[in-house]
Amino acid sequence: MSTKSRIAYQGEPGANSHIVAKEHYPDWKALPCASFEDVFAAVAAGDAELAMIPIDNSIAGRVADIHHFLPTSGLHIIGEHFLRIQFSLLGVPGASLDTIKTVHSHVHALGQCRKIIKQYGLTPIISGDTAGAAREIADAADPSQAAISPPLAAEIYGLDVLASDIEDEDHNTTRFVVLSREPRRAPAGNGPTVTSFIFNVRNLPAALYKALGGFATNGVNMTKLESYMVDGWFTATQFLAEVDGHPDDPALARALEELTFFTTEVKILGVYPADPFRSLAP
Repeated sequence: MSTKSRIAYQGEPGANSHIVAKEHYPDWKALPCASFEDVFAAVAAGDAELAMIPIDNSIAGRVADIHHFLPTSGLHIIGEHFLRIQFSLLGVPGASLDTIKTVHSHVHALGQCRKIIKQYGLTPIISGDTAGAAREIADAADPSQAAISPPLAAEIYGLDVLASDIEDEDHNTTRFVVLSREPRRAPAGNGPTVTSFIFNVRNLPAALYKALGGFATNGVNMTKLESYMVDGWFTATQFLAEVDGHPDDPALARALEELTFFTTEVKILGVYPADPFRSLAP
């Protein structure tokens, strides 16, 4: 099969990343990868054309490691998608809420389903990913073990759904970004656009304040600003930012130009259409 028809994701079949990839790229072959590093490597090497990567969750916050991989990956953000996260409590045929003692899942999923874990006095056990937890339960064939996984995993691994929609919050949503080897900027003036970029501020007093001033004075809405240490140095800080708008828009162009006066590096990671989900936010 052509690499142009493959989209890579982290996890096993039935994971949320698999679900969102199937939803938005139904005619593509979804390529499961063991780790995020493997996903990035698959696209960089040409084994897949695109990657579907979770970047933020409305409850758990940012997904660990992704923000460190992005700046050095050589890949470009070309799109975003939001997925309402739904988890089920799964067990092997014959298991019930009375027989299960332990529950397996990814650490984020366990943290997002604390209420049911507490309600039934279950012992949480961390697995590599949600769908992988379902496979482990199926392989163990032990009615005392359960998994917190997306509903699709029950179909794939032949498990029973012991409880549905068990997430603590009904706003539990994950934002995914689509990555490509080649930049593919959304055209200007063609609907709401998001621009993602990284920058390093100069090690000067009030450098960050001054660097961000251009966005305020030009009326540019900044929706994300996160900081990271660079190479372990406490004095070297890198920022990942996202703003509404296109670099060709006069206001954002002026803001980015002003940003360069107070930074040592500015790198645009992607210019892509805003997902309609953003317009639903209060």
